[in-house]
Amino acid sequence: MAFVISIVVAVCFSWGLVANFAGHGQSYKIKLDEKINPNNAPAASLVRLSGIGISRAEAIVAYREEFNQKSKNRLAFQSCNDLQKVKGIGPKTVQNISQWLKFEKKEPSRSHIQGLVKERR
Repeated sequence: MAFVISIVVAVCFSWGLVANFAGHGQSYKIKLDEKINPNNAPAASLVRLSGIGISRAEAIVAYREEFNQKSKNRLAFQSCNDLQKVKGIGPKTVQNISQWLKFEKKEPSRSHIQGLVKERR
């Protein structure tokens, strides 16, 4: 009886492997409801982008947080090319994900504007 059960399990496992490998030659298209802003997207959203795994998504978030601590009045990513500042992301990756990204210009804060006005006086 145990022998029969082990044969059935082995056959089922084999079919699962065959089905899994059969789909590897296909290309998968990203389907997102809306574009992702890397200036505020969590790592869980960034991993949905082609070529961005967990480690790259976490690297984007870490770079953004470090940048924001140093430069409070600017966004870390003004355009797709700014993502190349993150270790592990090159031009090819940027090209592949650019259509799925959006960037918003950060409005300068009122205190920043007031500081500029004072400097000019």
